[in-house]
Amino acid sequence: MNDLVRPNPDVLLAKIQSEESQNRKGKLKIFLGYAAGVGKTYAMLEAAQQRKDQKIDVVIGFIETHGRRDTEAKLTGLEIIPRKQMTYHGAAFTEMDIDAILKRNPSLVIVDELAHTNIPGSRHPRRYNDVEEFLAAGIDVYTTVNIQHFESMVDIVHQITGITVRETVPDRLLDEASEIEVIDLPPDELIQRLQDGKVYIPDQAIRAIEKFFRKGNLTALREISLRRAAERVDTQMRSYMRDESIAGPWPAADRILVCISSHPLGERLIRAGRKLSDDLDAQWIVAFVETPGHTHMPSENQERIVRNLSLAEQLGAHIEYLSGTTVAQAVLDFARKNNITKIIAGKPLRPRWFELLRGGSVVDQIIRESGTIDIYVISETQSQPISLPPTSRFFHRRWDRYFRSLLLVGLVSIINAFFFEDLEPTNLVMFYLAAVVVSALYLGRGPSILASMVSVLVFDFFFIHPKYSFAVADTEYILTFAGLLGVGLIISSSASQLRDQLDQLRKRETNARALNSLSKELTAAVDLDDVLNVVVKNLGQLFECNVAILLPKDSALVIRKTTKDYSLDKNDMAVAEWAFLNRQAAGEGTETLPASMLQCLPLLTSHGIVGVMGIKSSSKDRLSRINDRLLLENYTNLAALAIERAVFAEQASQAESLRTTERLQSALLNSISHELRTPLSSIMGVLSSLEEDESEKGGETRLDHDTRLELIHSAATQTRQLNQLVGNLLDMTRIQAGSVKLNCSMVDMQDLIGAVLNQMENRLDGRQVDVVIPDDFPSVNIDSVLIGQALVNLLDNALKFSPPGSGIKILTELRKKEFRICVDDSGPGVPPAEIDKIFEKFYRGSKIGASSGSGLGLSICRGIVEAHNGKIWAENRKEGGLRIVISIPLQVTDSQE
Repeated sequence: MNDLVRPNPDVLLAKIQSEESQNRKGKLKIFLGYAAGVGKTYAMLEAAQQRKDQKIDVVIGFIETHGRRDTEAKLTGLEIIPRKQMTYHGAAFTEMDIDAILKRNPSLVIVDELAHTNIPGSRHPRRYNDVEEFLAAGIDVYTTVNIQHFESMVDIVHQITGITVRETVPDRLLDEASEIEVIDLPPDELIQRLQDGKVYIPDQAIRAIEKFFRKGNLTALREISLRRAAERVDTQMRSYMRDESIAGPWPAADRILVCISSHPLGERLIRAGRKLSDDLDAQWIVAFVETPGHTHMPSENQERIVRNLSLAEQLGAHIEYLSGTTVAQAVLDFARKNNITKIIAGKPLRPRWFELLRGGSVVDQIIRESGTIDIYVISETQSQPISLPPTSRFFHRRWDRYFRSLLLVGLVSIINAFFFEDLEPTNLVMFYLAAVVVSALYLGRGPSILASMVSVLVFDFFFIHPKYSFAVADTEYILTFAGLLGVGLIISSSASQLRDQLDQLRKRETNARALNSLSKELTAAVDLDDVLNVVVKNLGQLFECNVAILLPKDSALVIRKTTKDYSLDKNDMAVAEWAFLNRQAAGEGTETLPASMLQCLPLLTSHGIVGVMGIKSSSKDRLSRINDRLLLENYTNLAALAIERAVFAEQASQAESLRTTERLQSALLNSISHELRTPLSSIMGVLSSLEEDESEKGGETRLDHDTRLELIHSAATQTRQLNQLVGNLLDMTRIQAGSVKLNCSMVDMQDLIGAVLNQMENRLDGRQVDVVIPDDFPSVNIDSVLIGQALVNLLDNALKFSPPGSGIKILTELRKKEFRICVDDSGPGVPPAEIDKIFEKFYRGSKIGASSGSGLGLSICRGIVEAHNGKIWAENRKEGGLRIVISIPLQVTDSQE
């Protein structure tokens, strides 16, 4: 009996993440057959009827009955979503209406013929893309497909039937399906159905039986479909054992590396890698190696590489971009570092003699150096021979370089003609070698090889006896010719390789510098707007394209930043919204809305999607190059992280502001609750006493006249205190809102202080206030009302925090460019650690004694003084007590008035 084993934490985490992802997505059930006519659609509709009987909301998204009555009968009672009418080249077509189904939002949608190709102009080029959108929206899907339509089966099916399947579906759909139901029918019965006209009309049936539907073909396809289903069951069983931590004979895992290049066999290699991965249950990696020779790769080769890498991603491969001086060395280094056990490569297409001149093919080099790694060499099929692109196109593309190399040889020959009489012929060879080196460095390998060969011929024809003939009188010159040709070829190869390496290094340096510059600018950006400006500017300049950044706001996608004079139309916005909702690239160069000129890339981070970046390039081929795609991917990742950081910073700032507001509100309530209750309680007590006294029976009052006056005086005092508190709150609100407007005029300080003392007469309660104003103190330009309010608050503070009966002093000073108003008291002063805090809102000090207040008075003073471009501070007096100083410039600017 196997013991239970401790689950691997990484595996457990991956399982949880996978389950969470599956719970968010819809479930896919595939009805899998091995040929048309086995009954896939009929079985799918039967299952749909059963789900309908279970009260599940089922709709028909797309069904093709091919006129079969028994299949049409199964549609009874099922809601059918009308198809979308489309026009292509003047002809009318119907396709599945994706938007109508998404709007209807059923629990289950029935979609026939998963491998179908949509009409150009549809949202997606293939129906399986439509199905993936339904699944992403949380809608379950039932669909049908034959085994020959899966990508990994294309080459196998071609070998069996001789037919190349054009409409293919990624194998990942089969892997990700929640359920697979194999619809099986013996080949003899299927052929009988064909003969009875139950699959195709009679004429088509006869042709089908003669070609595709031969019994041998059907038997082989049936075996493949059953085996693929069995592999799926085995995978589920092993997954269950892992999930339940059941011990088993787990062998060391194989790791497969598929090497692709611009080789025309790329697609076949990738499918072979997928097939071997399934057979061995092994992880597989598809790698592309960039060498210096790829610097000048033709655009069609780069496009082929991009297509192959896209196919590999669809089939579930992990993509790696490698670099090195040689392909073989880069592949083997990666294989050894990553524990690769098997390498798949394509058979060389060039002649053996050509590869030998180059030191052997890449495959030969890999086999020689592979050690214990297994090497699988894949060749083309006999019925599909693959040849290299015609060389005429190559020469047509670069004829000018070859022509220039010939001109260079001609120029050297003219120079040699001048020195022919003075130098030995063998010395003239050096001039031709120089021409070969120059050609290699500036024109490339091909032109330099041509220059090397032509140099030998020209040297023999013009400078070796007999002249003007290719005959050689002295056989020693044959060695000279061989040396010239051999050295020329070696020099041309080495020099051109060095040139390519330098070009590659320059490009990498340029890309690295661009990424480094972007990273620095993004790091220096302080807010979201700065980040967006940096991204749009750098991306637009580097790729010579228009850029738009769209971010979510209030459940909608809005344009936050674009390059100058660039705007998005309604169709562009639709592409961007689709990319955002589905977290996939859309638009030009993708499988979703490829007719759009805009390419939309989701800005993804580990926390989710933060927005969409739209790119519209002026050159159609600009973003199809491998280097540009990698650079764009890095740019997108950096931009996504920077935007996320800026968004988080904004959210954190807003949250901090909210917390600060909440703290202020709490402090305000705590601070003023007592200040509000105390005067209100006193007023209520006075009124209650007077009310009781007035309601005494017999009309006699218990309170004499003096007592009643004292109570009324107390109520009036508390009312004034309450009014002052409310006034302080209102003043503080105005200051915080920035709505304080100065109404400045020339004010006599003697009059201002006198008015303040008159206003404070009752509160001073006989306290001595000494006022010291120099005789030459001038009138000052201030807002008398606000400065008066500040003085009232300062006097009120002095009254609270000084002993009863102690004196208060107000003095004014005139400085060179400012005047000061000082208020001194005889209280205990303020602890040095708190002296800078007393002007903060709601700060009441650690030792307030019996005195209390809202903690707003001094804060209001600071707001008033700062509105006058002044300063206010406090300092403890040496003789005891606290001095608060107001310092205001003698001239207040007009802008503040």
